[in-house]
Amino acid sequence: MNTFLLDNKYTIGIIMGMLFGMLARLSMLRTDYRQYPTHPHGKIIHLSLGIIAAALGSVAVPALLKKDYTAVTFLTVAAQQFRDVRNMERDTLTKIDGMELVQRGATYIEGIAMVFEGRNYLVIMSSFVTSFAAITLNWYLGLAVGVLSLIVVHLLRAGKSLSHIATVKEAPVRQEGADLYVGDIYIMNVGLKSNQEIISERGIGLIIKPNNPNSKATLSNLGQRQAILYDLSTILGVYRDDGEPALIPMAKLDMRDSRLAVFILPQEKDPAKAVETALRVPILESAVRMPTEAKVNEEET
Repeated sequence: MNTFLLDNKYTIGIIMGMLFGMLARLSMLRTDYRQYPTHPHGKIIHLSLGIIAAALGSVAVPALLKKDYTAVTFLTVAAQQFRDVRNMERDTLTKIDGMELVQRGATYIEGIAMVFEGRNYLVIMSSFVTSFAAITLNWYLGLAVGVLSLIVVHLLRAGKSLSHIATVKEAPVRQEGADLYVGDIYIMNVGLKSNQEIISERGIGLIIKPNNPNSKATLSNLGQRQAILYDLSTILGVYRDDGEPALIPMAKLDMRDSRLAVFILPQEKDPAKAVETALRVPILESAVRMPTEAKVNEEET
């Protein structure tokens, strides 16, 4: 009878762990303006991986409690599988990126692949702590821990956006002969009269001003700049076709004060929406730089 109750307790813990692990993955899975993961097949793939991750986190607890330590080594196999998923996402997005009018860039793609791998580990964490609490304590405390884990997952789901490190303002797009400027920052040379007319009619300029030296270093990263151009072009549209290099969106850095000038030709000319979109661009983990943390830059006390 005691063995039955013990096994029954394990069963309840595993079921609760899998349930909250699946809920955690569902809460992190959505198709946004980037249309990735695709619907429905992309979502099915990631939900299936989430179920596997939830099962791994749940069954690890009984294995540890029964001192079956060799059984826990399958977690290392799972980690390798999730790394393979990251590689798969990277390869897929890289191939798709070649077909975009405005590309994401390698840094953005690596960030997306990293996110999908990391979210599987969050699922394992949620299912593990829920299962552990339900088995070692009781089911209703396991329920409370599961809800708490979902809150933690929600907090860790998204990182910072451009609004945390910089200010964004609209700036006039002006042309001096063939030279194109956003505010006082030179962008490029536009020779064709037809292209100059399109730019005059549809062009939008933004000036992004970093808040501190770390922000300056982050905005100088080419991958972060490409992410800004990609998000603006995806949400507002882009007024160009393949083979028109003069109409491609661009971002140029002012070398004097590290302000970033952004030039876009959207389908929808709405400067206010462009500013709001730029403020919501995610800060890519691979692009973050923190030069002030270096010992040579630490202030003397």
